[in-house]
Amino acid sequence: MATVASEPAFLRTAHHIASSFYSKPQHHSLVTNKKPHAHLLLCSSRIRACHSIPDNKNVYKQVGLFSLRRKIEDAVHRAEMFTSTALEIEEAKRTKHEEILRAFDVWDDPAKSNEILVKLANSIKVVDSLKDLRYMVEEAKLIKHLAEVNAIDYGLYKQAYDASLGASKILDQYEMSKLLKGPFDMSGACLVIKAGSGGIYPKLWAERLLGMYLKWAKKQGYEGRIVDRCPSTNGGINSATLELEFECAYGYLSGEKGVHKLISDSPNESSELEASLATVDVIPMFLENPCDLEIDSEDLIISTPSIHVEQKKQTGHTVCIQHIPTGISFQSSGERSNFANKMKALNRLKAKLQVVAMEQGVESVRSISKDKIVNPWQEETRSYLSHPHKLVRDLKAGIELPDLISILEGNIGPFIAAHVNMRVMS
Repeated sequence: MATVASEPAFLRTAHHIASSFYSKPQHHSLVTNKKPHAHLLLCSSRIRACHSIPDNKNVYKQVGLFSLRRKIEDAVHRAEMFTSTALEIEEAKRTKHEEILRAFDVWDDPAKSNEILVKLANSIKVVDSLKDLRYMVEEAKLIKHLAEVNAIDYGLYKQAYDASLGASKILDQYEMSKLLKGPFDMSGACLVIKAGSGGIYPKLWAERLLGMYLKWAKKQGYEGRIVDRCPSTNGGINSATLELEFECAYGYLSGEKGVHKLISDSPNESSELEASLATVDVIPMFLENPCDLEIDSEDLIISTPSIHVEQKKQTGHTVCIQHIPTGISFQSSGERSNFANKMKALNRLKAKLQVVAMEQGVESVRSISKDKIVNPWQEETRSYLSHPHKLVRDLKAGIELPDLISILEGNIGPFIAAHVNMRVMS
């Protein structure tokens, strides 16, 4: 099993694969799209006022400057080699979509015209992001040059590095977006986390996993929404449902489905290790158009179990919907009305059925084989070891990362990249 070093501060790593490339990146660049040359001059006048760090002769500082300079040069070279060709390709795609839209009568087929408009909007976002990349490369080159003119100013090198880091981030996003080719990869994601049995520790572990995904979403610039949360009496959670309403969330996180195991010291001071289990199920959230799958009402069992209001802290009622032929069920309690919870549970069920049909290679939900449905509890995904060594082992991708704390803080990008690449190669 390959071992991957923990995430260095200045290396291009997969955790920089942030939110979907189709969401325009936010950055605090000194260069803007409208007047790049004017802002480059403004940038020059501003950063010349910076003061050099006095201890420039320190050998450790010199090593740090050399390392920063090499990383800036590598990032700039990579971006320059890639940007022109990618921008030319994406601008050609945008032009093609514009021509199709001009030749199409939107009133003849509103659904088709909406599809064309969505593709055109995505193409425009891609082109804009690649232009951002080009401007950020120029910014990094300018600041690096000024740093050298100003007697190797470490502060200016750090600014240049930040600009090159932003360029690498956009490039990573672009490259990753080209790998997401699945039918649901552009969708949002709904994560259902459930604690295993065995006392309080699996419930605490499930809550820790929930926090990990919330932190990952925040690093992408989004806020996850906890729509269902069933707390445990003594701490932790029995289950929770997290919605991530941004494009490509499902494409990034679909590999997270399965069992996540925490291995830690035994609480009773014995030599045995304690294993706490929790499962994660990932289903797509259709952001543009609602799921149009039709399900026979006779195949559904809809129930409204009573939930203690103080415990749930919800004003609505829990609605549970089970699909009789497959045994798959989903529930919702986070909405304000019984009807809204019913629709939410039904949409999750429809999305899950579509995913299962795709996994089994069948065209219709009626063709799904119940015996072939993969239970998340039967699919091992990842082990998190806090003793004797703090490391995380991804069993699907076959890689290890030695920084358990960093992973639990939401830095799961290397695992996401490995899962996406595995799907592309399979």
